[in-house]
Amino acid sequence: MAFSSLTLAEARNLHLMAQGLLRPPAGKARPADLLSAIRRMSLLQIDTIHVVARSPWLVLFSRIGSHPFSWLEQALSEGKLFEYWAHEACFIPAEDYPLLRHRMLNPHALGWKYNHQWMMAHQHDIAALMMHIEQHGPVRSADFATPSENKPGWWSWKPFKRHLENLFSAGELMVVGRHHFQRIYDLRRRVLPDWDDAVHALSEADALAQMLRNSARSLGIFRAEWLADYYRLKRAPLAALLALWQEQGEVKKIEVQRLGSLYLDNALFSALSALPAASHTALLSPFDPVIWDRRRARALFDFDYRLECYTPAAKRRYGYFVLPILHRGALKGRLDARMDRKNACLQIHQIWLEPAVRASARLGEDLQRTLSRFAQWQGASRLDIASQPEALSRYLPSRWQID
Repeated sequence: MAFSSLTLAEARNLHLMAQGLLRPPAGKARPADLLSAIRRMSLLQIDTIHVVARSPWLVLFSRIGSHPFSWLEQALSEGKLFEYWAHEACFIPAEDYPLLRHRMLNPHALGWKYNHQWMMAHQHDIAALMMHIEQHGPVRSADFATPSENKPGWWSWKPFKRHLENLFSAGELMVVGRHHFQRIYDLRRRVLPDWDDAVHALSEADALAQMLRNSARSLGIFRAEWLADYYRLKRAPLAALLALWQEQGEVKKIEVQRLGSLYLDNALFSALSALPAASHTALLSPFDPVIWDRRRARALFDFDYRLECYTPAAKRRYGYFVLPILHRGALKGRLDARMDRKNACLQIHQIWLEPAVRASARLGEDLQRTLSRFAQWQGASRLDIASQPEALSRYLPSRWQID
């Protein structure tokens, strides 16, 4: 059956299906599910804020459910993932290393992520550092002392931290693991001994085309301008590629209620005839692919989101690290939370519902179940909600013990 138009709800469901967020996890998570989820998203953005679980773990939990935090670091140390600059700093499937190699070979184009002047000014120290790693093995920034004159803060990294980060951006070092979420660096030639740029590297044009194809698959349904943001592409031949993909049957144009013409990836063509209902309730990380393009989130979900952890407290509208609430195909609210690890309590400072959302028994029940699983995964034995809409409080208790 041919479909030429979709409702907004159907478009949202197709996007969530592509992202692995349409329905709850089918069973107990396995390590293979973690890799499958990352491949489905193409990228897993890294952020170190941990007022609740760190962002990469949050993104995975929303898709595969409860799992040991160690699985992600294990996949990295086993070489199934690698780290590099993609959307921002990301975990990326190992097979996609060729897509990012051209950036490593031209690190000057990375802006602040690579400082050529620093590398030239400290080339003797950097050469000595590379020799140290070759002779003694992988290192962390923490292995090197901080000069006494350094002030605290990311803007005042100690010299060896800068050396390591620049070498990472230039592709001379790779991250082979994390210890307490701190990067462990080793020589690229030791991690990938068989890699040969002359044989394996892709041209920038071929790499861009494949990154855009990954973006189309991971978004499922999209406007042209949504594609380039996924990998932060500045020179993306969108018009030519979209025309080629349509000709080859890789994508098709389809009209969407309120949004106009969008493109639909061919992996979702078969879903049009029997699109499952959205049944998943999840808390999303601020760095989830569904949220990270704020303009896309506004257009597709009518959800206006801003990360406020870098905003002075007095100027925040919501809170420090606010998690969007996905409920059965729509972004219906947000909450500001903190995991009190000392007292094994997940503290919800406040819950907000979007203006058009009506509190209901189903919303309350789904949210309580989701919060319980979320808290239990982080080791909480109880949960406290300090503030929530009065209408929601009829269906969602303000505190409960977690079995």
